[in-house]
Amino acid sequence: MSRVTLAQWQMLAAVVDHGGFARAADAIHKSPSTLNHAVHKLEEQLGVKVLEPVGRQVRLTEEGALLLRRARQLLEGSDALADIAARLREGLEAEVVLSIDQIYPPEALARAMEAFSDAFPQVRLQLHESVLNGGVEMLQDGRADLLVSGLPAPGYLGEPLVSVPFIAVAHPDHPLHGLDRLLDLRDLEHHRQVVVRDSSQRAARDSGWLKAEQRWTVSHIATSLEMLEHGLGFAWLPETRIRRQLDSGRLKALPLQAGGVRDVPIQLFHRDADRAGPATRAMAEHLRQAVRRCDGTSDTHGHSKKSDDSP
Repeated sequence: MSRVTLAQWQMLAAVVDHGGFARAADAIHKSPSTLNHAVHKLEEQLGVKVLEPVGRQVRLTEEGALLLRRARQLLEGSDALADIAARLREGLEAEVVLSIDQIYPPEALARAMEAFSDAFPQVRLQLHESVLNGGVEMLQDGRADLLVSGLPAPGYLGEPLVSVPFIAVAHPDHPLHGLDRLLDLRDLEHHRQVVVRDSSQRAARDSGWLKAEQRWTVSHIATSLEMLEHGLGFAWLPETRIRRQLDSGRLKALPLQAGGVRDVPIQLFHRDADRAGPATRAMAEHLRQAVRRCDGTSDTHGHSKKSDDSP
């Protein structure tokens, strides 16, 4: 028995997707007779009826639906191979889109971008600074080549990069520090908490909000930091963003009984590692190397922080 070709499956799929031979012929620029012959030949080769007439149209038989469902996987795989070959043939991609959570160490990001610029000065870089689900959403929608995130991305395998400690902080003159004792949740609930807004358009959530009576929601960690330096609330902020403020005394860690430090593991995700071009792969490697070179996993005393809490 001769093998059914991908072209035959493509023509069957077109007939089904467009609701008949005539419409499919117009869509894929084949004659109706060519499509009819291809489908009948496929049925003859398989020994299975895949289409049945319904009035002036056709529909899949139960067996045809099963076979076409499997065949679509082959067609998608074939398209992926063709895309990979095209990328290899064309060489370097023109642009890399990187979605990176704002908690990623800024020093590491600067180093990675500098190294990328030196190696690929002709490649455009789109950098999207995301919060929580915003980056995951970009990856799932196919709008990002690379994602660096503190959240898992369903359907994608992540590569661990670094664990970033979040520290509960406020201005040294904040009333919480004036209590001069260990603090618990009840103390925090009576004061304003500053939280950073989830940048997702579909799955936004409040992360780390303690149901405080007062809450200010901002869009960027830098804004939250500015509010805290003016004594306008408390927040959990990534230690990599507040190191200088802690060292200079402009911010001070809150003396919580528990949960004062929360470790957030950051992962790197590829939209499709097999289809990634040389610039995308290089950007991923620069992100790995930069975070290894930056001391982004130690607290203000140089000790590693570990906690079961998450923001």
